[in-house]
Amino acid sequence: MSKMKKSLITTAILASLTLSACGGSSGGSDDTGPVTPTPTPNTAPTDIAIDNNTVDENAAGAVVGKLSATDAEGGAMTFTVDSDVFAIDGDELKLADGVAANYEQAMSMAVNVTVSDADGATFSKELTINVNDLLDTYKFNSKFVDGESSVSYTGQTARHALIAEFNHYISNTLKDELDDGTLTSRQDVMDVLNKFFRTTELQYDNFPITFTNAKEKFLTDISGSHKNLVGKLAGNDEKGQHKLWNDGDFEGWGAKGSTTPEGLVDIFFGQLADNAEAHINGTIRQAATGEDITDIYLNTNGTDLKQLIQKFLLVGITYSQATDDYLGNEVVDAAGNDIDGSKGLLTDNVSAVSGKSYSTLEHQFDEGFGYFGATVDYLEYSDNEISGKIDADAGDREEYNGKHDTDGDGEISLKSEFLFGQSVNAGKRDRATAGNTNPTDFTKQAMEAFLAGREIINANSGMALTDEQMAELLTHRDAAVDAWERAIVATVVHYINDTRADLDKLGTADFNYTDLAKHWSEMKGFALGIQFNPYSKISDADFTRLHELMQDAPVLDAANVEAYKADLLAARDIIQAAMSFDAENVANW
Repeated sequence: MSKMKKSLITTAILASLTLSACGGSSGGSDDTGPVTPTPTPNTAPTDIAIDNNTVDENAAGAVVGKLSATDAEGGAMTFTVDSDVFAIDGDELKLADGVAANYEQAMSMAVNVTVSDADGATFSKELTINVNDLLDTYKFNSKFVDGESSVSYTGQTARHALIAEFNHYISNTLKDELDDGTLTSRQDVMDVLNKFFRTTELQYDNFPITFTNAKEKFLTDISGSHKNLVGKLAGNDEKGQHKLWNDGDFEGWGAKGSTTPEGLVDIFFGQLADNAEAHINGTIRQAATGEDITDIYLNTNGTDLKQLIQKFLLVGITYSQATDDYLGNEVVDAAGNDIDGSKGLLTDNVSAVSGKSYSTLEHQFDEGFGYFGATVDYLEYSDNEISGKIDADAGDREEYNGKHDTDGDGEISLKSEFLFGQSVNAGKRDRATAGNTNPTDFTKQAMEAFLAGREIINANSGMALTDEQMAELLTHRDAAVDAWERAIVATVVHYINDTRADLDKLGTADFNYTDLAKHWSEMKGFALGIQFNPYSKISDADFTRLHELMQDAPVLDAANVEAYKADLLAARDIIQAAMSFDAENVANW
């Protein structure tokens, strides 16, 4: 009964409240219709947040984090940015396509983000995005001497510079010195060639550098101690080589064992001196295809001595020394010498080299890296910039065209700011596959492997590496050497393609003898170097067959040229199969 009474009272109260709310009374209006409530005004969002405010450097187009907004009404939100560096994808903030952060240039970046609600009300806020510093520069501090670098490979840079100066001399100066009377005999020519190859201590101490805007003016500014090329050519090291290059193992030119690496260089020198003597005597030489030859470095049989000498020195010194010596981990060499701990990756990492800021192991690894030829900030360059083929429309930078004044002193240091050797060819081959289905990235593979390997050594300098650390180091060594080999043999493929294209024009007005000789000689010179890498994916049998197919000069008679072109294609197939190269890349390199 009481529950029923409570219910009736409540009902009466509610009825009274309803009448009051409607304005009803005994003397009020007869209008009892509903009243439209006053709309609540929309308010703009009041804050923007992001669930992550860091981004790794070097990652183009990387997602930073998910955006959210504080808004009283809720509902759908739209985010925008007024920036060419950042972009919005749904509710995610990301770097714009093709844009990567760079810690060395900016440790953080600001971006103004605007959010709009469904009614168009907006709120803007500046967000700060911090950049994560990754291991992307070949710089490692010493654990032995505070404030000092532990990196040193000046000897390798000096030899790179010497090879480059040698090539420049043959290409640009030799003929002028024959014409102006500086060189008057065959022996004069041999002497000047040996000044570059068998450089004496006196010659080294006064050897000028002719690179444009180079900080270093003499070879001694790069490396103070005497350097030459002959002493580091394959076969001439005292120990550590995986084959007996001077005792019958060298092949690829003539019968196997018929010459040595040094002997082959002397063969090239003799041919160049013979051509120079003919020029001195006023003899006009003729190519096998009938053209008059005016360049001293061109032979009559379709070979280019400038290219053969430069390319063979690059592989016979820099590639051989790096892969077969400094980056090796063998304990016995081909001659039976015990090399455990004397060179390569099994050397000491516990103590500093006397008077130096690095261990022997640190220095050995650095010397291997130095022969690759990359700048310390190699990953900063685009493939076009590495290749010297900058394209402003693609965002390439003129100041990174094969070199860059990274320290901003107005000059290019050959020690760290100039690209040499295979580091350039790696970029060229990557560049050529950029639009293909399976593009290569030899540059990144090589540099990241060198950085990761050196980091292991640096992190443990002052200590011996554990078995696990050594295994990891060798994994990175293998990756670096693999990328290096791929850059070389892909370049061989490139010049096989060029040579075949040149031979297609043989007998027509479009045939260019100079182009053919250049392309064939670059192909052959680089291909000779494959044998110097003890970790090569190309077997000894395949190497032998490769050079049988290439021969020691191009075939230039019309009756046999088609068969020779087929042989070159077969040589290309050997490389493709051994390296598991993508067919599209091979066809278009």
